Amino acid sequence: MRLEYPHRTERFGAVRIRNLQRVIEIDSGPDRGDDLASDLAAVQCVPTSRIREIEADLVVVVPCKNETRKVIEGVLSGIPHDCLIVLVSNSDRVPVDQYAEEVEVLEQFCRVSQRPALSVHQRDPGLAAAVKAAGMPELVGDDGLVHNGKGEAMLVGTALAALSGRRYIGYVDADNYVPGAVTEYCKAYAAGLHLAGGPFSMVRICWGSKPKLRDGRMFFSRWGRSSEVVNQFLNRLIGEYSGFGTDVIATGNSGEHALTMDLAVRLRTASGFAVEPYHFIDLFEQFGGLLDTPHADVLGSSVNVVQIESRNPHFHDDKGAEHVQGMRTQALNALYHSPICPPSVRDAIQEFLEAEGAIEPGTRPPTERIYPPVATMALDIFYDALVAEASSFRQMQRREIVGVRGDAPIRRPALLGDSAPAGCGELLSSQADASVDA
Repeated sequence: MRLEYPHRTERFGAVRIRNLQRVIEIDSGPDRGDDLASDLAAVQCVPTSRIREIEADLVVVVPCKNETRKVIEGVLSGIPHDCLIVLVSNSDRVPVDQYAEEVEVLEQFCRVSQRPALSVHQRDPGLAAAVKAAGMPELVGDDGLVHNGKGEAMLVGTALAALSGRRYIGYVDADNYVPGAVTEYCKAYAAGLHLAGGPFSMVRICWGSKPKLRDGRMFFSRWGRSSEVVNQFLNRLIGEYSGFGTDVIATGNSGEHALTMDLAVRLRTASGFAVEPYHFIDLFEQFGGLLDTPHADVLGSSVNVVQIESRNPHFHDDKGAEHVQGMRTQALNALYHSPICPPSVRDAIQEFLEAEGAIEPGTRPPTERIYPPVATMALDIFYDALVAEASSFRQMQRREIVGVRGDAPIRRPALLGDSAPAGCGELLSSQADASVDA
């Protein structure tokens, strides 16, 4: 993959944010040794071999809710072959069990493509029991089930990904109508993680365009209605501390982003649609040098954030103005209540939300739930309880030879040791009894 060279980097403490890099070539051809930059420092080229290496160590989490069979099939088909797929569904189970159909789609896909996968339903009582047993009761509501919300699905996916022993994790929304866009996002994850370097890195995707039908013709909008607002306030936060205005953040609401596992398990998670911008906010809170942090090792090596503009347009259902308002309201709620949010930014957020009718004049925005990092969970206990109690949990194994049992996505060697993300506890390895052959 060939990308524009990032000519500007903004710093916020130990967090280094590169300006948006446009994809020049999705496939830049065979390896030629030009994996850093051209003589003019105008481009960066990541070798195909390196992209494949990272893909083989990448977990792709797909949060899903009531998408059609064809759309899910398309998303799965776009995820590169060597990536591990983790489907976390919050789809309806009555009157028709849509999760059962999603599992069927995933099992059939894994069987014909000879690859492994994991899946679980977000509202499975067994999942809630496993989460509580592992030491994260905050994720479970008064009804005894994991809270509804996209952030909650991503947290569950992160915990499952950490169990796999792989080094990288990425997220892809299940409502993408273009399989080729999914492929490009995953290739961009690998390219960005390679270019970022270091154990604590994040890659965030900015869609090339978000097409909409207007007056009988396609209009390729540059920014989403939520992204534009969230980016503005995140940039204003940075500017208040630096003393200089900036537009460096172009991916504040990016549903498509990837991280090194070492960073992912250290980050907290916000509920619902606040999850994507909160990853930025939590980076600033934990590693911005303004608050105390338990992660001195991260401060010493820095966190690199790479932002990449894709070539493929992003086609998905238009869920309406109310949905868009809800997304940006949750994002701004999280920023408003951050301990590092300056008074001037808080006032501007309150004024905006009042003007939008999201809150009553003179009232404070509501708080969003913030969950502890996955590193605080006892993942060995989580896995054992999940296998024992979660009826929706599935492991699709790779079977490359007919009749031969293949590797499961999660194995249990006595201890993964150095391959386990720091702070995750002992990860177990024997084959789960609840595995489903694919």
